[in-house]
Amino acid sequence: MSKILKFKSNLKCEGCVQAITPSVNALKGVISWKVDLTSRPAILEVEADAVTVEEIINAVKQAGYKIELLN
Repeated sequence: MSKILKFKSNLKCEGCVQAITPSVNALKGVISWKVDLTSRPAILEVEADAVTVEEIINAVKQAGYKIELLN
């Protein structure tokens, strides 16, 4: 069963989204994801079934961005 995880991030534009795309797409267990760039901070929403919060955070951080889980 999949779950929706939401993270706040310092992503600011489509270029930022493109920068994290290869890292997030490479994660096994991610079904889909999107970034709401209109909110501040930007919200990354991930639908996943077999990936950990830490794996998502590490993928975004490797691309050079800050991210943390929203409670």
